[in-house]
Amino acid sequence: MSKVEDFLTPEAEQEIVAAIRTAEKNTSGEIRVHLEKHTSIAAFDRAMEVFHLLKMDQTELKNGVLIYLAVKDKTFVICGDKGINDLVPNNFWDSTRDVMATHFKEGRFKQGLIDGILRAGEQLQKYFPYQEGDTNELSNEISKGE
Repeated sequence: MSKVEDFLTPEAEQEIVAAIRTAEKNTSGEIRVHLEKHTSIAAFDRAMEVFHLLKMDQTELKNGVLIYLAVKDKTFVICGDKGINDLVPNNFWDSTRDVMATHFKEGRFKQGLIDGILRAGEQLQKYFPYQEGDTNELSNEISKGE
């Protein structure tokens, strides 16, 4: 499955967007998912580029979380901005990655993404609870590259 468009069905994409809405419901944090076919640089470096391109580094409280997947390369990265990274337990992103990877290895990409999103949302809610007047600073839609 090398085409980004074929990676998830439209229905699965909508379920993932719904999970993002659920995860963000009680927090000021922002979660994005970005899919692309391939990266010619290290996946972490590309994820950081995408993080910047999506303006995730411009949230007021520095509490954005990106789940980046290079579909053809079969690799993914979870990266959080400084605000959230400074607060979550040291092993949090690794344990979230492991939960997602278990699903991915069994072909359950939608469930892996949903579990990762909801885990990130729990931490965002814990450290960045919703405050009156919070706005959704970033789109919840899945972004896609080449």
